[in-house]
Amino acid sequence: MLRHIPFLRTVFLHSITAFGGPQAHIGMMMKNFVHNRPYVTKEELMEYNAFCQLLPGASSTQTLTLIGYKRGGVPLAVITLIIWILPASILMGALSFLLGYIDKRQLGTDIFKFIPPMAAGFLAYATAAAFPAAIKNTITWVILIAGTLVTYFLFGQPWVIPALILSAGIATNFSRKRIPQTEQKPRKIKWWNFWLFGIIFIIAAVLSERARIDQWPDRRPINLFENTYRMGSLVFGGGQVLIPMMYEQWSVRPEMLKSKDKNKDAIQIDEQDMYTGMGIIRAMPGPVFAIASFVGGMALKDMGTAMQAAGCLIGMVAIFLPSALLVLFFFPIWNNLRKYAAVYRSLEGINAVVVGIMLASTFYIMQDISFGDFKTVSLVNIGVFTGTFLLLHFTKLPPPFIVLGCLLLGFVF
Repeated sequence: MLRHIPFLRTVFLHSITAFGGPQAHIGMMMKNFVHNRPYVTKEELMEYNAFCQLLPGASSTQTLTLIGYKRGGVPLAVITLIIWILPASILMGALSFLLGYIDKRQLGTDIFKFIPPMAAGFLAYATAAAFPAAIKNTITWVILIAGTLVTYFLFGQPWVIPALILSAGIATNFSRKRIPQTEQKPRKIKWWNFWLFGIIFIIAAVLSERARIDQWPDRRPINLFENTYRMGSLVFGGGQVLIPMMYEQWSVRPEMLKSKDKNKDAIQIDEQDMYTGMGIIRAMPGPVFAIASFVGGMALKDMGTAMQAAGCLIGMVAIFLPSALLVLFFFPIWNNLRKYAAVYRSLEGINAVVVGIMLASTFYIMQDISFGDFKTVSLVNIGVFTGTFLLLHFTKLPPPFIVLGCLLLGFVF
């Protein structure tokens, strides 16, 4: 593993500077893992990202896990995953302990106010970098335009991105002339992680329900694991879909059950505390799914400090474990399918629609940023967006320095 230390160092730097949510993460990966250090090719990164969009779970986490898998197999993939999720999970878990001592009005600090235009700059850079490799003929131009429009107007719907990727893959299969059939030796599929995923899912569900029916004492850690693991297994659309699910599960639903005199001991998190966690996670580097560490701590906070810490750990493990098991199971199957020309033809359309999705995401992020009222903040926003794009495109400046500069700007202005 010693030869992978430079790679793991890059993963760590990425984990503490990857602000802006999953839309910006792909731009930072393009800079960190393709251009600055060629750990994967541009085409591989786009393929990984598109493949992960088809699976439930945290897509940016799964993409980074696959980069580690490509570099060093399952062991390096697991280490990559741990390094990526730990900083954000530790910070969000600590917030569950500190929330009672912090003036919540001060959490909306302006230090992060230039992160959105920076994130848009990263995404614009990734779109420009991926464009030449993906858009090469008429059909890819059509897919690009259609994908951009559909993504922009239906942004946030969990079914949109998987549907676009599947449709684009089908669209480029109508012509069989450009990409002929090529044979590749199929690889053996290892089923252990898929069986492990299913076994954990079933056992957690049975135990959680049994604990609820029989009113086991201190059953909340079991319920917490089952609830969180189920969300990590079934959520499509990333953190923007996960957060409302958590709010409904642990803030809205318990009140409804109590009003009906049912399941009075269900896990319940104060609505205002949930709002605070939902806001703070947006300002954290790393995966949005790390909010599960905060939620786990809040769910068990009245059971003592040790159990609150255990809740943070349960939340972190339960939300990311299904994503890792699914991506490491299905990716070898995907590689097996690639021996068929239909899959190669599909990749042409998938790469084109991914560029469209990134382009639409750039415009969507920009619509909430002040650019046109000629105030100081608007001018700085324009400068941050343009400067981020130009620095990434024309220099080798490491992304952490760009992030640090934007945080300093937020402090000064």
